[in-house]
Amino acid sequence: MRPLHNPVASCLIVVAMALAPAAASAVVKLPPFFSDHMVLQRDGKAPVWGTADPGEQITVRFRDQAPATKADAQGRWRVELTNLKAGGPDELSVVGSNTVKFGDVLVGEVWVGSGQSNMAGNVRGYSKNDPVLADLAAKTHSQIRGCSAIKGWTVATPENNAAYSALLFSFAVRLNEQLDVPVGMMLGAVGGTPSGAWTPAEAVAEDAACQALIAEYAQGYDELLKDYETRIMPAWRKGAEQAKAAGRAVGRAPLEPPKPGTARNRTPGYLYDQHIKPLVGYGIRGVLWDQGEARTQVGGVDQFTMMGALIRGWRKAWGLGEFPFIYVQKPSGGGCAFDPTNPVNTASEKFEPLPKAQPGQVDRDVRADFAGRDVENHIRIMSYPNVGMAISSDLGPMTHPVNKSGYGTRAAAVALGMAYGRPVEYYGPLYDSHKIEGNKIRIAFTHVGKGLVQKHGDKLQGFIIAGADKNFVWAEAAIDGDTVVVSSPEVPQPTAVRYAWAYKRPWANLFNQDGLPAVPFRTDRDAK
Repeated sequence: MRPLHNPVASCLIVVAMALAPAAASAVVKLPPFFSDHMVLQRDGKAPVWGTADPGEQITVRFRDQAPATKADAQGRWRVELTNLKAGGPDELSVVGSNTVKFGDVLVGEVWVGSGQSNMAGNVRGYSKNDPVLADLAAKTHSQIRGCSAIKGWTVATPENNAAYSALLFSFAVRLNEQLDVPVGMMLGAVGGTPSGAWTPAEAVAEDAACQALIAEYAQGYDELLKDYETRIMPAWRKGAEQAKAAGRAVGRAPLEPPKPGTARNRTPGYLYDQHIKPLVGYGIRGVLWDQGEARTQVGGVDQFTMMGALIRGWRKAWGLGEFPFIYVQKPSGGGCAFDPTNPVNTASEKFEPLPKAQPGQVDRDVRADFAGRDVENHIRIMSYPNVGMAISSDLGPMTHPVNKSGYGTRAAAVALGMAYGRPVEYYGPLYDSHKIEGNKIRIAFTHVGKGLVQKHGDKLQGFIIAGADKNFVWAEAAIDGDTVVVSSPEVPQPTAVRYAWAYKRPWANLFNQDGLPAVPFRTDRDAK
């Protein structure tokens, strides 16, 4: 039998609840990347932050430090640990109305990995074709840890290694081996994404070069859209119907020109907001970036210009000055290797003799010239302050190079030389200047390392030379100390030289004796 409802008793309960003490204070909370097994950045500042009740007293205890603060009106709080020395493990506790404790905390070097699929691709997928990576992944690396904006830190065990970024994991292992300190990996990467999606919206808005290019693009946008609707899409539909009727695969439809000032018709920085912005403020050493295949997807803005805005925007957000920013050269592969038996270079192109046609002949081969300019455009990113490029021309081709351990090793060498000041050569010969000497041009290089050297074949090759008519022909080339002298009997009054001016350049064979390939260049940089 059901009990009868008693309205008087119900009223008394409601009154009692109304008179009860206020609910207990909100618990102290921190973002997911403050967790057990985390790695804090050594030296400098290692901020810790979270939420609590407004005005709540918060103390963070780690080793001999105990910085304290009060949560602001919105309940946000932040403190800084300073000048931590590498080592651990230790416990970190956050004390407020409740106490949160994190165990197995290390101090070392923290790097953010970002970009598109070549950064996002995991160890599980790449270790099948990369025996060096498979061997690294089969071991426990207790001083290496990984996390993301939404997932806490995990220790690099064989079980966890499979899910890490193959590139970032390989990079971290090599740094740990050389520096003998813990290494933390913070990952924010999404396959198939443009740099415009990773550049903070305010950084694009504040960048004069970006805005000028966007304005120029906007002037011709209506014509681009009309061409897309009346020519490009009808042609694609016709081709798609023919392919379908013949039983062939139908490729993706061409993308509509993005609206001016957008990234794929979305506000720039939408992926930055999701994957990087939550991490901003965490103590880091630098960034490792692998992206470029998807370009910028901001109409009119090239990769060089957009990456300048991205790098400046990330640095401004973090407030750590011009921290090291390392990126992987695009396009991947294309060149031969100094020593193809080196595990780093196992997937490199095989050396080939010079082709008959010379790349970069503006009048005869516009596509080849465009290829060289596109390669150069990405190389130019390294001209921004404290930005380094991991040379990839000798590491293997394809959109998704299989030799991720080689890529990680090469990127780690750049970090060791650029960020940590280790005496390692991390670039191949890099164009510095040139001088016309009669019917010859002498080219000077930086990063000659132990000296310039020709590898493979019976001559130094890959240089083209031209006079005022810009008619480039293959050049004769010879190493002279730290310079290369080029000439051609067909060009009695030379004005310009280019090297490795093509997407695929297995015939270019200038290296330094440290085993690194010369970086493609042209002396006629201002030519249109």
